[in-house]
Order: sequence, then structure tokens, then C-alpha cells
Amino acid sequence: MSPAALSLAALLLAIGLSMTTRINVGLVSIALAWLVGTFSAGQSAEAVMRGFPASLFLTLFGVTLLFAIADANRTLERLAERTVRLAGGSARALPLMFFAAAGLVSAAGAGAISSTALVAPLAMAVGARAGVPAFLTALMVANGANAGNLSPVSAVGVIANTRIAAAGLGDHPGRVFLANFVASLLVAVAAYLALGRRLPGRSAAGSKTAVGGTGDASPLAPAQWMTVTVVLAWIVGVLVLELPLGLSAIGAAVVLVAARAVDEVAALALVPWGVIIMVTGVSTLVALLEATGGMDLFTGALARLATPESVNGVVAFVTGGISLFSSTSGVVLPAFLPTAPGLVQQVGGGDPLAVALSINVGSSLVDVSPLSTLGGLCLAAAAKPGEARPLFRRLLAWGISMAVAGAILCQLLAGVVASW
Repeated sequence: MSPAALSLAALLLAIGLSMTTRINVGLVSIALAWLVGTFSAGQSAEAVMRGFPASLFLTLFGVTLLFAIADANRTLERLAERTVRLAGGSARALPLMFFAAAGLVSAAGAGAISSTALVAPLAMAVGARAGVPAFLTALMVANGANAGNLSPVSAVGVIANTRIAAAGLGDHPGRVFLANFVASLLVAVAAYLALGRRLPGRSAAGSKTAVGGTGDASPLAPAQWMTVTVVLAWIVGVLVLELPLGLSAIGAAVVLVAARAVDEVAALALVPWGVIIMVTGVSTLVALLEATGGMDLFTGALARLATPESVNGVVAFVTGGISLFSSTSGVVLPAFLPTAPGLVQQVGGGDPLAVALSINVGSSLVDVSPLSTLGGLCLAAAAKPGEARPLFRRLLAWGISMAVAGAILCQLLAGVVASW
């Protein structure tokens, strides 16, 4: 078996084990990357280790540490009480608030990754206290972030529009944003209708009992006020000054620890190390898959299924399948958007702009998978330690299903949006 085929088989094995056993799939993925990379692909151990996503690790660690501090000193608990009151104590309204908040931050220029990193920790904490399932909270945050991700002022929107223009398809920022927004909104509405119907009109966290027997939320202590101030300063730094997400979060955490706003040991104990290993370990195996040509093997097998009539759906499915294990903005969009005109020529017909929109939508909808950054951030922000493993499996199953959902939506809608 070739290294490409073996690396693809290794990834499928790791995913299968993650869904059927209790072993951390990140550990399995690292071990498989070493075995396949060294003994089949002829790579050195150092080359295999270079596939470890150090940037993603620092981002996950920094963000989760900062909000672990806010959790350890009970700042999140106090903010959760106030957030529930903004929704009138209604658990049904909270998922909609999560979607809107993530979408607005993303569309304002932060993009999906930053908005998810900023919104998910508080949303997961609030949702847990209000009785909203962690799975629904993660879906609403991730899809909200995706809904605004291709706005003309976001980094990913700039990437998409630049690549589309470079491919000779013209400038279409409105259509690029609209197609992605509508698809993400439809998916979020489906998730809300399926999972949010049984939520109570008033949540337990909004009751008097949940807030110490009084109608008023507990006041913030000085350490909690300082935590809120530092977190807000960090958010401004990320959005306005474009500070690096993970490194700036670590810096903010150091400020709080140095000011004795939290017990460092207690905060570090709340960092979801298992989840971080899970996400970064799989990314290491995916890096090997790309290096050996396993990703090309996967793409080629699917691309042969396209016809002029089905090219929008097929390309959405293909890019969605790749984006499950790879970076949407860093790999899929830069690599595939320039191919839209040529792909239409190869299959003998179609609308190149519709194909480009399908690439955008298909690769974005699956990003709720825990193998992608958005899903990984939501998973890392899970408020209850026992939620991580079942949440990983549900997000993975949902992400895989979104490859199919994206294909169907693009087959039905991409041509319509492209013709407006």
C-alpha cells in the first residue's frame, strides 16, 4: 500500500476509534502519524513532529487558560446569571443570542475563528447553567461565526473574494457573503428546531433559587471585575489591534495570575488538556495526509463523480470532506477557488461563480467538526468535563453530515445566488 493510501487509512482508523472507543483520538493520531510517516513515507521523526500544529495548540491553550481563570474565580458564573436575565430567563432565547453574537463579531471583521474563541467560552458556561445542551450551544456559536465569516471586511472574506477575482470571475462580495450566510442560517435554524424545541421558557439559571434565593444577581468581587476588564481588553486587542489570539490570551492570563486574581494551580487544572491533545493530535495526522498525497487521493476519487448538472453539489461535497480534516481558509479556499473555471471546463459545463460559491459554502459548513478549529474551540470550552467525549462524537457526526447538507444546499441554491 502506498504512503498516500496508508495515511488515508490511518486517518479513517483514528476517526473510527474515536467513535467506538474511549481512547483519546489525539494520542492515536500522533502514534499513527509516527508509524506511517517513519516506516512507510520515509520521513524522519523530526519531519513528523513538524506536522504538529504549534500555532493551534497555543491558540487553544491560551484561550482556554484565560477562560479557565474566569471560571476558577467564578467570574463566568456571575456573567452567566446576568446573560440569562438579558434573555428574560428564557433558555429558548439563549441559542438565538449565541448565534447572533458570534455572527455579529465575525462579520465585523473578526472572522469565524476569533469570534468563536471570544463567544464560545461564555456561551458554553451560560448554556450549561441555563439547561441548554452543550451540543446545541456549540452548533449555534459555530454556525453564527460561519454566517459572518465571509463578510467583505473579514480576513476569510478577503481571501475568498481575492481568489475569486484572481480566477477571472470578477468581484462579487455581496454574493459571496449572502451564499455563506444563508447556508449557515438554514443549518442553524434546523439545529434549533431539532434540539431546542424542548427547552423551557424560563431556565433554571433564571430562577430565584439559582441566584441565591433573591431576584438580584450576585455582585462581582474585585478579582472578578479585574477579570472582566482584562478579558475585555484582550478582546479589543484581538479585534482592533489584531493581536495574535493565543499569545495575547496567555499574556492576559499572566496579568491575572500575577495580580492574584486567581489561584494558578486551580486555573491550570481546569484547562481541558485532553481536548487540546485530541484536536492537535488529529491535526498532526492530517498534516501527514497532506504531505504524502493522501488528500489528493481522496479528492481525485470524489472529483470523478461530477457532471455539468451536479458539479455544484459535488464540489461542495469534496471541499467539505477535505475541510473536515484541513484548514478552510489556509488550505481549501486558496487551493480550490482558482480551479473553478478549469473544473467547469473539465466537466463540460456549469457556472464558474456558482462553483466558487459552492467551494465557499461546502468547506465552511463542516467547520463545526471538532477536527476543525471552530469545533475544537467549542469543544475546548465545554463547561462540564464529562461533556467532552460525547460532544466530540456528536460534533464529528454533525460535521460529516454537513458535507452532505452543504452539497444539497449548493446544488439547489448556488446557481440561484450566482445569477442574482
